Amino acid sequence: MQNRAASWTKKSVSLGLGGLLVCLVGTVAAQPLPDAKTYAANPDLLLAAYRHVEVSSVSDAVEQLYNKRFFMSHRMHAISEGKFAGFAVTVQMDKIEGSPASAVTPMQVVLDTAPPHSVYVMAVQDGDDIAGIGGLMATAMHAREFSAAVIDGGVRDVSYLRKIGFPVYATSVVPSTSLGHYRATGNVPVTAGGIRVNPGDVIIGDADGVVAIPRDLAAEVLIKAQALDQTEHTMYGYIEKLRSLQEAVKRFGRL
Repeated sequence: MQNRAASWTKKSVSLGLGGLLVCLVGTVAAQPLPDAKTYAANPDLLLAAYRHVEVSSVSDAVEQLYNKRFFMSHRMHAISEGKFAGFAVTVQMDKIEGSPASAVTPMQVVLDTAPPHSVYVMAVQDGDDIAGIGGLMATAMHAREFSAAVIDGGVRDVSYLRKIGFPVYATSVVPSTSLGHYRATGNVPVTAGGIRVNPGDVIIGDADGVVAIPRDLAAEVLIKAQALDQTEHTMYGYIEKLRSLQEAVKRFGRL
């Protein structure tokens, strides 16, 4: 047994670190990814996988599978950056001047009752100059292990949002408040960034933007996005080696 161990040690040394990495990568690569049915039946597994695919690949997957757009407008951009994936909880904010403070209580209820890994999606009517959330709400979301907040409207307390490292995407930064101006409705369909979002939809984001995927399509879209990611990442080395984009596109069919 000692001779075998010594033999393995000598062989490992002769392979070098690069050789060992190749062996390890080969072992990992040999493990098949779950299928769509497995992802659909395991929400935690689904979200974990979505955290490792690029938003651009997810957007392409939706277009190729359904010829539809599920990505939010370019106006929805990172205020506090971070890659994320989670299930939507939603709040609709309707403009009603002179509303009592209790009119926004439903958004607090949504925040305090949502499970971990939720993404808080808020649509603020005429909201570019209204802060839908600020430091207090972001602190609560962060403490409750939300994945992110996506606000079709403004946000404030930006320095603090960045300090705590909580991902927030919004259309603007403003110092205003919604109190006295809006009424909230919780967990209803909303339109954010031009895309319809239902509670429970999968919301993902990275530096390229935000995509909302209907829950019943999420597993199939994920499988396609993983394939697109794998192809694109393989192409990088091929393009560098041949110094030809056309040859890579011809071989892999991806652009």
